[in-house]
Amino acid sequence: MDFFHIIIALLESTIRVSVPLIFAALAGLFTERAGVFDIGLEGKMLGAAFAAGAVAAVSGSVVVGLLAAILISVLLALVHGYASITQRGSQIVSGVAINFVVAGSTVILGEAWFRQGGRTPALAGDARFQTVTFPFADAVKDVPILGPIYSNLLSGHFVLTYLAFAMVPISWWILYRTRFGLRLRAVGENPGAVDTAGISVIWLRYRAVICAGILCGFAGAYLSLAMNAGFVKGMTAGKGYIALAALIFAKWRPFNIMLACLLFGFLDAFAIRMQGNPLPLIGQVPVQLMQALPYILTVVLLAGFIGKAIPPKAGGIPYVKER
Repeated sequence: MDFFHIIIALLESTIRVSVPLIFAALAGLFTERAGVFDIGLEGKMLGAAFAAGAVAAVSGSVVVGLLAAILISVLLALVHGYASITQRGSQIVSGVAINFVVAGSTVILGEAWFRQGGRTPALAGDARFQTVTFPFADAVKDVPILGPIYSNLLSGHFVLTYLAFAMVPISWWILYRTRFGLRLRAVGENPGAVDTAGISVIWLRYRAVICAGILCGFAGAYLSLAMNAGFVKGMTAGKGYIALAALIFAKWRPFNIMLACLLFGFLDAFAIRMQGNPLPLIGQVPVQLMQALPYILTVVLLAGFIGKAIPPKAGGIPYVKER
């Protein structure tokens, strides 16, 4: 395989790995712009992935599995909203609790229902997403340069892949060009002023966590119904935390989020491809180091390359209405 085709394959893997990160980071964007810090992205993704895999295995329908993923993720988001918005509890503790509860319950339920070590049955046919092939992709794949780009890099992905990238400009439009987005950003900066204007801070924040639940539902469904053929315990593997890091790295801006997720996806794809292969001037690198590379570089990037990231002023602070 020549260098060009290696680059195309690496970029294709980058896109595939970046999709759940984009969904989850955009989910965090909605909540944090509304002043609700959501460290429970990991738990919502994992719960959605399990619900999608389990329901799709039983029903044989990928659509039903996707709806189940969104439902479970929204319910978990509402739990976080009730604890942190209505009850004014610690948003960090609530998010961490969701992560731990979901991590344990998915394994227990998976073993109880399917007896496959916490996994769901393998999915095939209509029970999982199929790739989308663009017109003439097969006919032009042998054309130099443009053929591989069109047939391999642009075509051949899952419908959720295209939805993830479409959600970037859609999220930008919602946040910066709609009344709802204006109010959402305002409630994350100065909830008192929003309340004074007669707008419900509580309801706005609940709508933000519902949006996050829907997006995390897509992320979890992608993991178990597209990227993999079923649910495997712990399959999110820290992607929720990476998405949170990408959100901070992008300074809470939608298009920057997409670029940050592509960067982290590239690091992950590069680490996967280079496992077991010697590096120039270095030689053989332990597999464990290559697996840890995306997380190491995440810490390095966040520590030294983003400058000062200023979150919404009311982020993480429960709102108490003045009497």
